[in-house]
Amino acid sequence: MKILIIDDDFLIITALKTILETTGDIQVVETATDGAHALPLYQTHKPDVVLMDIRMQEMNGLDAAKQILSFDSNAKVLLLTTFLDDEYIVKALHIGVKGYLLKQDYDNIAPSLHAVHSGQNVFGNEITAKIPDLLSKSQTFDYAKFQIGEREYEVIELVAGGYSNKEIAQQLFLSEGTVRNYLSTILDKLDLRDRTQLAVFFYQNG
Repeated sequence: MKILIIDDDFLIITALKTILETTGDIQVVETATDGAHALPLYQTHKPDVVLMDIRMQEMNGLDAAKQILSFDSNAKVLLLTTFLDDEYIVKALHIGVKGYLLKQDYDNIAPSLHAVHSGQNVFGNEITAKIPDLLSKSQTFDYAKFQIGEREYEVIELVAGGYSNKEIAQQLFLSEGTVRNYLSTILDKLDLRDRTQLAVFFYQNG
């Protein structure tokens, strides 16, 4: 697995590179100390995962992640920060990053990189616990305007509840293929990228 590390602390970069490369299956293809370098390096090296800090001088990690995902919607960005900042978490979810970890959670960085590489979304326990309160609003969204039917809304609720396609199929007595079709249609109707953005949308709009 090829990764790109962006962090404004050179000592952290060095430590991460040393620790991750000792696993034997992670290769750090390049490093940089500012988000402004993220997109050019991503375009050059095509890493499997970008591991990136948030607070940096010239361009922060959130703006850099947005640039990368605008260039390649399939890019996998894992944010790594010391700050459990509500605004950062909400913006990260809206951008569509694949993960948000605290640097204090050092032992989980390598496993999280593997999880993101395999297509999973990874958010630390502290972040996951905050998401519903951060994104909830009293205003109710009119799903009918987007031709979202009752069964589709049930799928949305279960996705927001963290259920897998298999679990949703069991809950609604459907096949997994039908659930996947519903999910694809819902994402298309709401102009969303993936199930993480759908969950964010649900909590934000009620």
